[in-house]
Amino acid sequence: MRKVSGGAHGGGGGRARRRSGERDPPQASQTRPLLRRRLLWPPLPLPLLLVALAVGTGLYVAWAPGGGGGERGGGEKKGGGVGEAETYRRRSSGGSPERQSQSRQARSLPEAHLRALLEQLDPQRLWGKYLQPLLVERPPGSPGNLKVRKGAPVTLQLLFLDGEEALKEWGPEDSLYGARHLAQRMEQTPHDFGISEIQAIEIFVLLDLLGARDPIIKSHFPNTAPWFRQLSSIEKRLHRLGLLASHPWEVMYFQPGPPYGAVDDDHTPFLRRGVPILHLIPTPFPAVWHTPADTEANLHPPTVHNLSRILAIFLAEYLGLL
Repeated sequence: MRKVSGGAHGGGGGRARRRSGERDPPQASQTRPLLRRRLLWPPLPLPLLLVALAVGTGLYVAWAPGGGGGERGGGEKKGGGVGEAETYRRRSSGGSPERQSQSRQARSLPEAHLRALLEQLDPQRLWGKYLQPLLVERPPGSPGNLKVRKGAPVTLQLLFLDGEEALKEWGPEDSLYGARHLAQRMEQTPHDFGISEIQAIEIFVLLDLLGARDPIIKSHFPNTAPWFRQLSSIEKRLHRLGLLASHPWEVMYFQPGPPYGAVDDDHTPFLRRGVPILHLIPTPFPAVWHTPADTEANLHPPTVHNLSRILAIFLAEYLGLL
């Protein structure tokens, strides 16, 4: 993801790298829309949730006193179902990590709750009642931070990452400046019970290059494959209920099978530190990526609408909001 500086293409002044999902530069007749960070503004539905389409989202273990430690999960359940997550838990005494099997069941909201969330909850209520109380407020130890930690075992952080592009040549030391800095800082910042902030991240959801028509999104990591399947399940459920726009059966965003290849993105510094990553990026990349045609005018509103609804339900089910 790139820093927004007024333009929609967000390429910055440095050199863009060629990622494995990149296409050759498109001809004028092949131009397709591409979503950037501005896809969450009105009049699109659920604008507050759509912020998540432009940022990395960290689901953060709050470690409430007496809670017995936090969990990091996303592992694949034997038998292929969503639920059994392999987690890493630290003892409250601050001892070494304990590898445990923690059952975390992904909920499936009934139709009535799906419709209530998507059709009746206005953005202000959605923000005030459900999301704002789960946001981690800085600095640690502040009254707001302590209130949030006592109220929920897992909180929500939105990470706006910038400085992705290389200044000269893409490489480990010349790219991902914002993400590398943040991951290093979180690794060095104490959390609770003798762990660092980065060790308290349960799952890191990275959303990038979304908003083009008919994206193809694949699962990139086995330990978060159950949550990818949950997204696919949500998409199918909303389709059956007629709650997605311009969405025929043959156009499924979250598809099975291996990805086109690894993508070096803002999640990489966190991945190297053992954080479970759910990488939501279309491959191949949209044709207008890193071209002058990558503008807000090329967004596909039905796709933005549909992704916002899928992610709204995903957050509600993951966090147990309803």
